[in-house]
Amino acid sequence: MPIATPEVYAEMIDRAKAGKFAYPAINVTSSQTVTAALRGFAEAESDGILQVSVGGGEYASGSTVKDRVAGTRALAAYAREVANGYGITVALHTDHCVKENLDSWVKPLLALEAEEVAAGKLPTFQSHMFDGSTVPLDENLVIAEELLELSAKARTILEIEIGVVGGEEDGHEAEINDKLYTTPEDGLATVRALGAGEKGRYLTALTFGNVHGVYKPGAVKLRPELLGEIQEVVGKEVGKDKPFDLVFHGGSGSSAEEIGIAVDHGVIKMNIDTDTQYAFTRPVVEHMFRNYDGVLKIDGEVGNKKQYDPRAWGKAAEAGMAQRIVEACQQLRSAGTKMA
Repeated sequence: MPIATPEVYAEMIDRAKAGKFAYPAINVTSSQTVTAALRGFAEAESDGILQVSVGGGEYASGSTVKDRVAGTRALAAYAREVANGYGITVALHTDHCVKENLDSWVKPLLALEAEEVAAGKLPTFQSHMFDGSTVPLDENLVIAEELLELSAKARTILEIEIGVVGGEEDGHEAEINDKLYTTPEDGLATVRALGAGEKGRYLTALTFGNVHGVYKPGAVKLRPELLGEIQEVVGKEVGKDKPFDLVFHGGSGSSAEEIGIAVDHGVIKMNIDTDTQYAFTRPVVEHMFRNYDGVLKIDGEVGNKKQYDPRAWGKAAEAGMAQRIVEACQQLRSAGTKMA
């Protein structure tokens, strides 16, 4: 199946960790961005992850409807139908659910997936993220424990965030300061609360200066070596090498060296959104500028239907986004590693 089963998703994570590569996790907001992401993975011969944010789910349901659950599941249904043609395997994930959105988004999704599993079906999504960076660590881990139990019933994997990612995403903002660096003590508290897999598998976003969006050089101080320090300290406590399956948030604009160090320390998933948004939009801008007299009915003229047909500029947008995803696969070393 092109959409990973729970067992295949676990295998994907294990393969990435053992092979020291990571999967690009691409935020999608429409059928067209889903298609662009699938194309990018296929051209790179890489498996990957498609993820939906709460804002992306609302947008997909219709900008005047904003039903985050319906829109999120609709994107998953579209991906499930069209992924058959691409020859790669993808996992479906929901991204950055803060505490105030749990009851209206991730918990209903988990409840629906638990019903699917109880009926002998596969869960729609393979993983969901709880972003506990907006609450104290103790509260973060209490909520994560509850969600880990719900995730196990739904045969999904939980992703948690230990630390704070700076910048803005989906209306949530965090300052760029010392809180952007997870400590080894935070890592120990996490494994003591959630275990090392015996309570259910989870992915961990440890922060090392990560910031959403793109900033000028020097504005963001990434310390990917911190991941290795935390893995070593926690590994000694649980008797396991690189105990955390790590996630790199705020990956847009990172250098190849920073990405490589993070992957070497156990990162198996890197979120990419800002860069792919730009890569999707930039070709559309060029099309409109170059063909302005065709896409606009100027001075009573009729324009050029072939130029304002959404498929004309949509193909360019898809190709631009796919090209950026190929680049991400190469940086993350997942290119050429597809399971299919």
